[in-house]
Amino acid sequence: MLPERFVQRVLRDLGASEGRALCEALDTPSPVAVRLHPDKTGLSVRTDATVGTETPVAAGIPTPDAFCGAVATLPDLTFDRSVPWSPWGWYLAQRPSFTLDTDFHAGAYYVQEPSSQFVGHLLQNVPTAGARILDLCAAPGGKTTLYASLVGADGLVVANEIDRRRAAVLADNVRKWGMGNTIVTVGEPRPLGDCKAFFDVVAVDAPCSGEGMFRKDIDSRAEWSENNVHQCARRQDEILREAWRALRVGGTLIYSTCTFNREEDEGSLERMLAWAGDEVVSSNEVAIGEDWGIVCGEVGPFRTYRFYPHRACGEGFFAAVARKAERMDNASRSRLPKSQSKLRRSVVAPVDRAAGVEAARWVTEPDRMEFVSIADTVYGWYGAQAEAVRMLSERLPVIYSGVAMGQLFKGRLKPDPALAFFTGLNRAALPVAELDAEQALRYLRRQDVAADAFAEGMNLVCARGRALGFAKRIGIRVNNLYPNSLRILN
Repeated sequence: MLPERFVQRVLRDLGASEGRALCEALDTPSPVAVRLHPDKTGLSVRTDATVGTETPVAAGIPTPDAFCGAVATLPDLTFDRSVPWSPWGWYLAQRPSFTLDTDFHAGAYYVQEPSSQFVGHLLQNVPTAGARILDLCAAPGGKTTLYASLVGADGLVVANEIDRRRAAVLADNVRKWGMGNTIVTVGEPRPLGDCKAFFDVVAVDAPCSGEGMFRKDIDSRAEWSENNVHQCARRQDEILREAWRALRVGGTLIYSTCTFNREEDEGSLERMLAWAGDEVVSSNEVAIGEDWGIVCGEVGPFRTYRFYPHRACGEGFFAAVARKAERMDNASRSRLPKSQSKLRRSVVAPVDRAAGVEAARWVTEPDRMEFVSIADTVYGWYGAQAEAVRMLSERLPVIYSGVAMGQLFKGRLKPDPALAFFTGLNRAALPVAELDAEQALRYLRRQDVAADAFAEGMNLVCARGRALGFAKRIGIRVNNLYPNSLRILN
């Protein structure tokens, strides 16, 4: 049952008819949706027949032909219709066993609630290619991976999560998405706020009372309380202050929750406006379809968007967007402060020439990348943001960055599992073992696999042409190198 005080508030705030409709919708099945990986499913560009040019898919909805070609390569999914506000989103006709789908393990798609995919739509009029985006409260990674696809190889996403266990899940999902343009940090927002005016976009998916998840997560009903609502609101206020410090002038702020109550939604914006004042200005208007069921509003300069399950096909969700006012003196990003008191001991070292040559042969665009050593692992960073990644690594508790390439032994790279998922992997660097469905699932369970499909030595393991990891054949034996922490348990 829904919490009684929650029901009373909903009926009071929305009225008897709307309130009952919302409560009834919370007892219906949740829709299932996925967001396709544009680079792993062929949706990274579309052709505009009217001008004969290629444009990023983020500039508009992909053509029907492009989508049909992509979904045909994902046979374990039964597609129903596209998510109208998400260029890569699809509703599924039924929930499959994602655990047994090799495409899921290859990072060809992310299982993401449709309402939460809306944050990408809010950036449709914001230049995202090459942008720096800070994603606060980022676990488990749905929005982080969406932003990573938007900014591309020349951009950077910094994804922070305060809870170390959740941050580990976030890092796993970043590795699987494989864009190589993301840093995962773990800690309080304050140090990120100290990166003053460093980010073009700051997204706050605030910790909240979770009322919008009452349908999807029945246990969340028992955890709800009015006191928790108040506590969440206070925490949101603190995070917004740090987010605002990190945002450059002219930059875009996105605030979102998965809850319905006004205290955590419009109330948080009103409290922010009380101290930010005229520093907050309206963002460009985004197009909203009349049949999407989204309730649009305004809180001062903030444009707001509410998703109610009885109106829109998704879970409960609230989003708002605004910009930081530009000043005549400076509308650009700042550099990070040079004060040595801000620095952590550097753990990043350049690789020597021989190591750089070995690492370069594993990627398709080595001239765009910089290779560094962290502890005993070689990492690859895209050069456009390499200096930013280096500086952030000296100031923040980073647990993952770029792409983990692997470790060097006698001048040869033993590839890290993350390298298999990297969209810039050069498959010509080693033999490719294509496994059938049965053998692929054995591989994902870290069981023994037949040696027939493998060449002697290190192999890239694939299923349906998509990379899953690495394995090494030694004679008639195959060493399964799939990470133990990711293996299928059932």
